[in-house]
Amino acid sequence: MPAPLVSARPLEPLPMTAACADVIAASRATVPHVVDVMPGGTRLRVQTNSLPLAQALSRHFAAFPGDGGQPDLVVKAVDGPSPELDLTFVPHESEGGKEEYADLPDGRLVRKRRTGLLLVFGAAGNWIFGPCAAWPQQVINAVNARLADRELARGAALLHAAAVARGEAALALAGLAGAGKTTLALELVRRGADFVTNDRLFVTSEPNGFGCCGVARPPRVNPGTILGNDRLHGLLDPAERAAYAALPPDALWGLESKHDAPIETCFGPGRVRLRAGLHALIVLCWKRGGGPVDARWTTLAAAPELVPAITKDLGVLFLAGPRPADPAAYLAALGELPVLALLGGTDVSHAAQLCQDILWRADEGRP
Repeated sequence: MPAPLVSARPLEPLPMTAACADVIAASRATVPHVVDVMPGGTRLRVQTNSLPLAQALSRHFAAFPGDGGQPDLVVKAVDGPSPELDLTFVPHESEGGKEEYADLPDGRLVRKRRTGLLLVFGAAGNWIFGPCAAWPQQVINAVNARLADRELARGAALLHAAAVARGEAALALAGLAGAGKTTLALELVRRGADFVTNDRLFVTSEPNGFGCCGVARPPRVNPGTILGNDRLHGLLDPAERAAYAALPPDALWGLESKHDAPIETCFGPGRVRLRAGLHALIVLCWKRGGGPVDARWTTLAAAPELVPAITKDLGVLFLAGPRPADPAAYLAALGELPVLALLGGTDVSHAAQLCQDILWRADEGRP
């Protein structure tokens, strides 16, 4: 990993910490580099002592330029040694023990075991300490978690779903792991939709229906998705594409080899929007070899068996977590959301045409 250009002074070991504010005060760090952006309409300011990290953050959030207004959310990232804390941290087992946390009166500390980053968030402020410049994606994830907490505080439900939009209308795309929601989402982007989110979507009840907000990060795709979408072919060199194309279809379908798919690189500028009105939810209930696609309109209230396809537990990066998903809460919040369940056999092209027709009509105000 590259060495940080600017480092904070080493922290002296802290005594048994009573508050997150003590950790913040002990850093005595200046954070002169400022990144002002506006993802999803939230004025976000990230301050850091690392110029390379500031540049990485500016690149990541380039599609969401700020408007010069006062920030709604401030996150500060101090690149340097990880603080030594005399605290008992609780492992978060559902993340494979990769994270551990401690709750204090004015917030939460989360320590990333693999990278050594320490996240501090809550009433005392939002800070990230440790080798931040060496792990910019971890910093981005931590910043996105603070944006997500704002959506949860507004009463949003967290869905395990992708989403695309056309104008002010969005479709959420859900299904159990491997169902093809990212593949379908990117096929719709190829056809002209805007990308909203890959696998986490925040949905709120609005006066005139439902609204949704995505997460500012690119999708990660497998070789099968890349081969099926010509706008993604550049993610593999010609030899790799030929090798994957030679695999049997079933082997290619089940192959896990993730590649980042930057939307603006693959599809052009201006193709990402994080917030829109949610027109409907598409749930992929199909299976390979299951025959023709059978599309059925319903609601979650009428078909509660579909709820597990959209639920998402809250982890320790959210102040409301860790907490398992509550299916009853999803039904109460989203029971009347229109749902199109796609049963039968897997057919991305047919599903994309159905979704395109629905989304284009919604954008034009047609039923």
